[in-house]
Amino acid sequence: MLKQIEGSLAVAEAVALCRPEVICAYPISPQTHIVEGLGKMVKAGKLAPCEFINVESEFAAMSVAIGASAAGARAYTATASQGLLFMAEAVYNAAGLGLPIVMTIANRAIGAPINIWNDHSDALSQRDSGWIQLFAETNQEALDLHIQAFRLAEELSMPVMVCMDGFILTHAYERVDMPTQQQVDAYLPPFDPRQVLDPKEPVSIGAMVGPEAFMEVRYLEHARQLQALERIPQLAVQFKEIFGRASGGLTQTYCADDAETMIVAMGSVLGTIKDTIDEMRAEGHKIGVLGITSYRPFPLAQVREALIHAKRFVVLEKSLAVGMGGILATDVRMALSGAGLHGYTVVAGLGGRAITKKSLHQLFRHAVKDELEPITFLDLDWNVVNKQLERERQNRHSGPIAENILHDLGVVSAKFG
Repeated sequence: MLKQIEGSLAVAEAVALCRPEVICAYPISPQTHIVEGLGKMVKAGKLAPCEFINVESEFAAMSVAIGASAAGARAYTATASQGLLFMAEAVYNAAGLGLPIVMTIANRAIGAPINIWNDHSDALSQRDSGWIQLFAETNQEALDLHIQAFRLAEELSMPVMVCMDGFILTHAYERVDMPTQQQVDAYLPPFDPRQVLDPKEPVSIGAMVGPEAFMEVRYLEHARQLQALERIPQLAVQFKEIFGRASGGLTQTYCADDAETMIVAMGSVLGTIKDTIDEMRAEGHKIGVLGITSYRPFPLAQVREALIHAKRFVVLEKSLAVGMGGILATDVRMALSGAGLHGYTVVAGLGGRAITKKSLHQLFRHAVKDELEPITFLDLDWNVVNKQLERERQNRHSGPIAENILHDLGVVSAKFG
């Protein structure tokens, strides 16, 4: 059924159709509307049987999800940014215990300075935790990926994050095709846990593991991720058969068949990139896109296959490995080891800075001529940066960086140093 609906509420309805039995809720922007929507459904009796648990922190949210999943319940939660960091210990525990929890990440920058707007710093900070990470381009895909996430998590007995760009998707009203309960039930069978706490057959989980077994346990997390590389495309095919639309998978390409320049990205920015490429194609430029849906496990073979026939690639990412450069770009370069392609990293959109078609046009025109630096910071205000660096050279007690920059920009009146 077609609906005009906010992205967060579309995800809430999709999660409800998956029949979760325990929902752990702690509010943090921009994911709050998701758990609010689910809470209203539970209170109204539209989602039953389901226990909606208001917890005192994000750490508690993941801890309760772990307990619920271990007891045999289909468990769900959502968070963002500092909330994900606060639950980081439990995030690793969920993966190490092999519990099929599904969690939405409404992607948001990590402070300091405090910033509530979108980039991918939060999810990528947990990329080695053992969770599968799926990135949505649109609200329709975000909706669809949650349904696939429950199926994937429960088949492999491992947790899945579905990442959707905060505010850009979570608070945007778009038309989506909401599936029926019958369709979801046909795709997602009742939860049959691989491991469950049962008083009749008592066991311990989460016990201390020493050097004699820890490496093997950790490897098995890796082995399940490799299984997911095979299962994710298969589940996407089955999803299309039941729901009538293509969604999910490991990667997606656009205008890639004859492309000499390939742009690689994740999330909602793919839409702006595709629009820009349509315009550049009309001018005769052979340029295409590779969108990464499955960031963990990372589809090395599929990325190499999509890019190997191009002359160059540009990885545009909304994250920064401080002191290094690109995070996504590092994985892409691993996929292309020995290929000899020109590769460029572009850091863009940090803290919610707009990524415009105007800026992308200029960037891509430099790329097709191999005129980019190895690392580019899109639309970085070098005047502001250089002024702060000079201030620090001149004055040991130069004051806090963020406040100084806001003063230089005329945003605040206070001045330090």
